[in-house]
Amino acid sequence: MLVDSHCHLDFPDFADDLDGIVARAASAGIGRIVTISTRVRRLAALLAIAERFPNVYCSVGTHPHQADEEDGIPTDELIGLTAHPKVVALGEAGLDYFYQHGSREAQERGFRVHITAARATGLPLVIHTREADDDCARVLEDEMAKGSFRAVLHCYTGGRDLAMKAIALGLSISFTGILTFKNSQALRDLAAELPADRIMVETDSPYLAPGKFRGKRNEPSYVVEIARVLAETRGVSLEEISRQTTGNFFRLFSKVPPVETTA
Repeated sequence: MLVDSHCHLDFPDFADDLDGIVARAASAGIGRIVTISTRVRRLAALLAIAERFPNVYCSVGTHPHQADEEDGIPTDELIGLTAHPKVVALGEAGLDYFYQHGSREAQERGFRVHITAARATGLPLVIHTREADDDCARVLEDEMAKGSFRAVLHCYTGGRDLAMKAIALGLSISFTGILTFKNSQALRDLAAELPADRIMVETDSPYLAPGKFRGKRNEPSYVVEIARVLAETRGVSLEEISRQTTGNFFRLFSKVPPVETTA
């Protein structure tokens, strides 16, 4: 069994095909799907999807691209929204200096608010970081010194230094279809080096379709291809990487109920 720990089922790309997407994921052995929030103010749409499908869960948070739009949402509000049984994580929140759709100041304020909520609730924070390694490391170190929290650096494309800093702080690293791209050898080298108990897989769909699906709309069932490349990269079987990444997911996203299996 595998898990898609990060996708965006509320995006328009999926609007006319949700039943098919969830069914194909189940047929591919995907036991759980987490659809990730990009706007706190649109949580209702995510919850409608999560409540519709028993194996789908969601997060609540503000993507750095929307940091100015949702600047000032208080920690207590975030904490309160996590009371819903289908809300299993905070985020995605963090720093994105590539597009800079949100001001750096608002991004960092939001990042720290989400960390505070993660610390208070015990839920994991889904971290988005792009072209911001130094500042991300600075915030993580500063906040961890205030009290521990759990988190995953999703869709990892940063450098080795940030990855190892995150690992040293007790965080996890998640890989997308980018791992399968021909020009991603440095990322595969890093993936081969990380501890087995800190790695996860995700699609970030509808974006970043892996390998043989390149150019198509991505979807949760394609996480199998990412896991296959990760297994090859680390020199283990697909079964082993599935066991490792799925176990890591359930330890981190501990609010998600385990999948019942029959003997």
